[in-house]
Amino acid sequence: MSLNLDVVINTPTDSVDMKAGLDTLGGTSDAARYIAEAILTGRVRERQTHKADVRTTLKQSFSGSYGQKFSIDIYDDAAHKEYRRIGKVAFFELMAYFLSESVYKQYPFNLSAKAEGVISRLGEKVKILTSQLRKSSLQRLHEVPEKFGYSVKIRYRQNREVQHELATFDRETAETIYARPSPEPVKIKAAITRLNINTGNGRLLVKHCDETVAFGFAGRYKYVPVETKENISSNLSHNNVRDAEKWLYLDIIARPIKLRDGKVVKYIITELQL
Repeated sequence: MSLNLDVVINTPTDSVDMKAGLDTLGGTSDAARYIAEAILTGRVRERQTHKADVRTTLKQSFSGSYGQKFSIDIYDDAAHKEYRRIGKVAFFELMAYFLSESVYKQYPFNLSAKAEGVISRLGEKVKILTSQLRKSSLQRLHEVPEKFGYSVKIRYRQNREVQHELATFDRETAETIYARPSPEPVKIKAAITRLNINTGNGRLLVKHCDETVAFGFAGRYKYVPVETKENISSNLSHNNVRDAEKWLYLDIIARPIKLRDGKVVKYIITELQL
């Protein structure tokens, strides 16, 4: 069974530097395989091999910027059955979600019940998967954006005329490759705006800031104190039904993960000050 996608490198011509282009294609392939296999089998491999049950295959290229068709091919019967159970819409929903998470972006839509069910079953493997993607695949994928400034799009090909964009990577997302946790924790006053109760990941808004930032916990979410979970959930519930000027803010101790320019892309919560 094959699922058709493509990757488009937005060059001013229909050509691209060969080494950087091959690295970007290889990183795209690895990212797609890691995500697809995690969704369909629950496994997160440390590296990919040609014997895996879920593999990617190059198809013909096309002109107009630089485009390359490829497919995710499912060889395992159990994985094929799981794909049919989840369905195409939820599968590509999750593909887009994990590509966004891997570069600390907020996924712009609410996940469907089927997609949320997959994330629930994966549990802590969600963190393992995004960590694995950042370790190698996303570094290779960003070779062209980082060195040449061309953006890269990954799309699901519904048919020859219709393609649905799953993710775009550029010089801004390339900076997330170099994001590192600060050695010292900081105190912030923040409102919870989104929370996944299965993984403990979410988004928060620091008081007097305009953009939400990702947050999570260092260890497994199941071991986070119940009181902490309750206060985070309660804050989210309160803020969800009120205008921003009536939001409540929590006093949070967290380690920020920063880009090279100092911008915070994620907070790892260590403590709530109640």
